[in-house]
Amino acid sequence: MTIPDEKIYPRTNDFKTVYLKSVITNPNIIVGDYTMYNDFASAPTQFERNNVLYHYPINTDRLIIGKFCSIACGAKFLFTSANHTLKSLSTYPFPLFFEEWNLDKKHVTSAWDNKGDIVIGNDVWIGYEAVILSGVHIGDGAIIGTRAVVTKDIPPYTIVGGIPAKEIKKRFDIETIKKLQQIKWWNWSFEKIQKFLPYIMDGEVDKLTH
Repeated sequence: MTIPDEKIYPRTNDFKTVYLKSVITNPNIIVGDYTMYNDFASAPTQFERNNVLYHYPINTDRLIIGKFCSIACGAKFLFTSANHTLKSLSTYPFPLFFEEWNLDKKHVTSAWDNKGDIVIGNDVWIGYEAVILSGVHIGDGAIIGTRAVVTKDIPPYTIVGGIPAKEIKKRFDIETIKKLQQIKWWNWSFEKIQKFLPYIMDGEVDKLTH
């Protein structure tokens, strides 16, 4: 299942909403089909520059976002290079200024603590100006509240909010969550999703197995 002809704008005359996969050029940012980003403050096509921060090639860490995610205006993904190392007695990033301090350039990454990839599951909704920190994994179907700061992994189908983000509640009961994780409707063909869409939108999980 792929977006037809790498379409950028899913809605006629709406240039504030994009299919994110179609505007990504960085090979270390991987986005699934139909995931959309809305930005009413600046051009949504500039997502890489405006929303993925401190994502330096020297680390080779990745931003991985699944299918059918909804990302609201101003959501930010903060990568490792924003984290000054806590191993040092000083918070000052001396290795970055290796020329000034006559340090070995090859140790420049010791200025920060590498926490790894940010991984966002499928059908995740990330609210307005939420911040996701490096190393965080967010499960399928989770909801990240407005201006939440996510510092730890979020289980599937969990609603979180606050600073730091904490669980508010599960979206569904445990049995429904298990069924959704088994079904993985986001991996179906366009035609199958379209056929079962009324049941998806009405919350009738048992009818997705027919």
